[in-house]
Amino acid sequence: MPKRATPLTAQKVAKAKPGRYFDGDGLVLLVREASTFAPDGKIKQYGRAWWLYRYTLRGRTRDLGIGRAIGHNSVSLADARIAAARARAVVKSGTDPLAERQAEEARKAAAAALAAAKAITFKTCAGKYITANKAGWKNAKHGDQWENTLATYVYPTIGELAVSEIDTGHVTRVLEPIWTAKPETASRVRGRIESVLSYATTHNWRAGENPARWRGHLENVLPKKSKVAKVVHHAALPWRDTGAFMKALAAQHGTGALAFRFAILTATRTGEIIGAKWSEIDMQHAVWTIPGERMKAGVEHRVPLSANALALLREAEKLRADGVDFVFPGGRKGKPLSNMSFLMLLRRMAREDITAHGFRSTFRDWAAETGQPADIAEAALAHTVGDKTVAAYQRGDLLDRRRKLMEDWAKFCDKPMPAPGANVTLIRAVG
Repeated sequence: MPKRATPLTAQKVAKAKPGRYFDGDGLVLLVREASTFAPDGKIKQYGRAWWLYRYTLRGRTRDLGIGRAIGHNSVSLADARIAAARARAVVKSGTDPLAERQAEEARKAAAAALAAAKAITFKTCAGKYITANKAGWKNAKHGDQWENTLATYVYPTIGELAVSEIDTGHVTRVLEPIWTAKPETASRVRGRIESVLSYATTHNWRAGENPARWRGHLENVLPKKSKVAKVVHHAALPWRDTGAFMKALAAQHGTGALAFRFAILTATRTGEIIGAKWSEIDMQHAVWTIPGERMKAGVEHRVPLSANALALLREAEKLRADGVDFVFPGGRKGKPLSNMSFLMLLRRMAREDITAHGFRSTFRDWAAETGQPADIAEAALAHTVGDKTVAAYQRGDLLDRRRKLMEDWAKFCDKPMPAPGANVTLIRAVG
């Protein structure tokens, strides 16, 4: 039972045993553990005790903590009585002092959060976003592109601004100088700003709408990319000239030439070729399985290998070094072929009028001109089916039908056509 006594004294407080002691007018001493004393009367170890102000308001009894009663940073009896008197006055006014304290603590927490948010600049937030997400990106190059575009186009304008302060005006100030001059880059920059600011919102570093959002927001301020972007096609060899080019390419020496021929025969992208690994290739079943993380669409893609493609792989096996899984190893030990290899090879061949990626367009035009089924050709290029209804029913990858297509393509590549025609035709871009 709590002890009722005459008003407390400092000595009684210091020597109080566990229990509740009432000083009067609602001031209570709550002792959980008594202090211990040395033989000379000095405190050996402080106990655990607190001051409370007990009050009843609107039929509800509550305890308001005032502070420690014993030990370091403790509140003296005199100060506890003053604090209790102040709380008592608040209660008389009809206000709950505990609710008032909680509201004040909430205000302080909000102010601290705001101050912390102001310390988070866009540049700092972008760094945190990149660190948090780079593990899920396809490769390190993507992370470098993020950092480079932000450093070039964004940081000089808003890099040192707090993410909580960035508004539509700041975003348009970044985008307007490059929106028409570099529309593709500007579109990427806008998307990256939007992602960073969304990340900031998730972490409570900013609030409100995302000023970099396109739909329903920036689309009302900036022209659509399609209105300002010029379509740039990959320079592609006319499909009838493929055989002659493959013959010239076969005369070139080195891993790059071998990889380029393999790229043309498989109608794959440069990145997929230079990253190709022996562990992905099944020579017995003539299939190359490219994992989703190296595909543009992020979906695993099986490539049927023609007899000619298999012959090139057998040549590549002669270059294979112990412990190296890359099919087309580069000059640096354990590293793949450089993504500049095909460009440099075309320069040596004096064929800067065409591109490696353009051969995917060459393949697609050959397929169209020779009556190959369009859906099979699109599947060979690993293009996503645009029609959602068709995609829902077309669950397979048409591997067997694509195998015949790739054999026909390989045979075509192996025989130069007699008709001349080394001129370059700009063919639609094929992704």
